[in-house]
Amino acid sequence: MENYDTQSNSAGWLLFVKLSFVISLAAMLAAIIFMPGDLMLKGYMGLNALFIVSSTIMVSKTLRDEHEGSKIINRISEAKANKIINEYSE
Repeated sequence: MENYDTQSNSAGWLLFVKLSFVISLAAMLAAIIFMPGDLMLKGYMGLNALFIVSSTIMVSKTLRDEHEGSKIINRISEAKANKIINEYSE
């Protein structure tokens, strides 16, 4: 069985990504809380911010899954092609 190399991220990069997410979320929440306006406007902006964050996570997860799925399909196609080549080359 062949071992396939997987791309892994460094611990520093993972820390940067997580900190960036937390800081940007905190900054957005602070801006909504301290902006002038009534509670209805702040609630509306908060719900929109939540929707943006959740849809961004869903899009990135879907794109990742689609990319990983295409890699598996390519491996299966390559294995079938290699099997056919090996049968005819013998």
